[in-house]
Amino acid sequence: MGKRLYFDCVSGIAGDMALAGLIHAGADTDYIVRHLRELPFDDFTLDVRPVERRGIAARLLELSFGEPGGGAQAIGRDHTHSHSHDAEHGKGHSHTHKHDHDHGEAQGHAHTHRHDHALEHGLADMPHAHDHSHEHGDTPHAHDHAHEHGDTPHAHDHAHDHPHVHRRAADIIAGIEQARLPERAKRRSIAVFRAIAEAEGKIHGMPPEQVHFHEVGAMDSIIDIVGVCLALESLEIEAISASPVPTGSGRVRMAHGLYPIPAPATAELLTGIPLAPLDVRGELTTPTGAGILRALADGFGPLPAGVIAHIGYGAGRKDFDHPNVLRCIVLQESPDRTATPDGEAASTATPVMLSSSAALRGDQAALQAAGGRERIVVLEAQMDDCPGEQLGYAMERLLAAGALDVYFTSIQMKKNRPGVLLTVLAQEQQAERCERLLLQETTTLGVRRSEWTRRILGRRMLTVQTRYGPIRLKQALLEGELLRQAPEFEDAAAAARMHGVPLQRVYAEALRGAEDDALPWSQDAGADRQPAAPPHEPPSR
Repeated sequence: MGKRLYFDCVSGIAGDMALAGLIHAGADTDYIVRHLRELPFDDFTLDVRPVERRGIAARLLELSFGEPGGGAQAIGRDHTHSHSHDAEHGKGHSHTHKHDHDHGEAQGHAHTHRHDHALEHGLADMPHAHDHSHEHGDTPHAHDHAHEHGDTPHAHDHAHDHPHVHRRAADIIAGIEQARLPERAKRRSIAVFRAIAEAEGKIHGMPPEQVHFHEVGAMDSIIDIVGVCLALESLEIEAISASPVPTGSGRVRMAHGLYPIPAPATAELLTGIPLAPLDVRGELTTPTGAGILRALADGFGPLPAGVIAHIGYGAGRKDFDHPNVLRCIVLQESPDRTATPDGEAASTATPVMLSSSAALRGDQAALQAAGGRERIVVLEAQMDDCPGEQLGYAMERLLAAGALDVYFTSIQMKKNRPGVLLTVLAQEQQAERCERLLLQETTTLGVRRSEWTRRILGRRMLTVQTRYGPIRLKQALLEGELLRQAPEFEDAAAAARMHGVPLQRVYAEALRGAEDDALPWSQDAGADRQPAAPPHEPPSR
C-alpha cells in the first residue's frame, strides 16, 4: 500500500503552513526549489527556519523575492521602495513604505515581506499593524510601522516583499502547464488553482478562467500551492485526508472590502467539508489552504488506520493561546490481513472514508486512492397506514436534513395490505437526525439501520457558455476518464423557454460547448472568447 497524508488542522490551514509542515515531515527542500524554479514567474528564495509555538517545535516558511521579472534587489547601496494599495484596499487607503539604509560593504542583503497565514489575503481584524524584518549582512534589524485606512489605524505582519500582482487563473495554469514539473504535481497544482478559480468565479459571476486573482495570484501563494504539490511528490504521497477544519472568526480586509471570516472564497471552497469549532478571533483557514483541501483531500474525519511514518509541524505567524500549527502526519497504509475459513487472505483494514464532497467535485485522485468507495448508512421503515401527503412531507424533511437520497418502494405487507418501504441513504453524520425524523414524521414503530459501502463515480459540475446563455453540465468520471455527461435540466429548460427553442436543441448546444471547454485553460481562453449570438427563431407552438 502507498502513503497517505493526514492534515491535522488544529489551527486551520494555509498554504505556507502546509509547505513548511511537509518539509518538516521530510520533504526534500532542494527537490522542491529545483522544480519551483521551472515556473515562468518571479525569482525567489525559499527558507524554512525552526520556531516554537506553545511548546511545539515547528517550521516557519520564509520567502524573499527579487525585482519583478527577475534580478535581485541592489546590494551595498541606499534604496527606497514604496507601494500603494488604493485599488486593493478600497477608497481612502494608501500607504508607503520608505526606508533608507546605508549597507556599506555588507553582503547578502535579503529583504523579506510575507503575508502571514492569518492575513494571507487581507487583514484579520481592525486595528492591525505591519511588522517588517530585514537582514543586511550579519546585522538583522526590524522595524514596525502603522498606517491608517481612513480613520482606523491598523498594523500588519509581513515577511516578504513583492508587488501585489493580479494574475488571471488562465495565465497561472498555463505557466504551470508549460513548466517541467512532475506530471502528478502538475495535475494537483492545476486542480487547486481550478478549485479556487471556480469558487471566485461563482462569487463574482464570471467564468473561472477569466478570474483575476488578487491575493492568491501573488507569487507567495503560487509558491505555496505548487510547493505543496511538489512536497507531496517528494514524500510519495498517494492520498490525502484531513481533520475537520476551524476557520476562525472576525473580519478580513480583501481586495474588494471588509468581509466576515471565513472569507467568501474560503467559505465556498469549504462547502461540503466538515468544520471544527475553535473560538479564535482571526483568519485560521485561508483560500489557499481551503483550495488545497478542496482539490486534494479525499475525506475528512479522525486519523485513519495505518502506521505513522513521519510527522511535521508547519507554523503560522500569529501566537495564540493554542499551538498555531498545522500537523502533517505521513501514514504508511499497510492493512492487517487475516486468513478466512477457505484459507484466502482477507483484509481487515479500516476502509478509507471518502466524503461525498470529493465525489461531487470530481476529485479523481481521491476517488482512485479510495477505490471509488464511500461508507453510507441505510435507514428503512415500512408502513401500511401512513397517508401519502405525510410521506411526501417526510421526504421533504429528510432531504432538508442532509439525506443523500430518499425513495419509496411499493410492498405487500401482512394481512395482504399494500404498504410502502421508505428507504433513506445518509452519511454517518446525518444518520441520527434522519432516523429521528422517520420516527417523528411517519407512522412507523421502528427504523432498521445498516451500514453499506458503495462504488461511486467522480462527479463534476461544469458551466459552459452557449448561444442560449450559460448552462451547467453534470459529468461522471472513472479514474479521470469522462464516461458521460448531461446538461442540468433546470438551466436548459429556462434557456429553452427564454429563447423559444426545443429543449433538445439547448441540450445539444450545451454538449458541444462542453467539448470546446474540455481543452485546458490557456492564455487565449479568456475574455476575448464570446459565445455566438442566439439566432432568431420563432417560438415553439
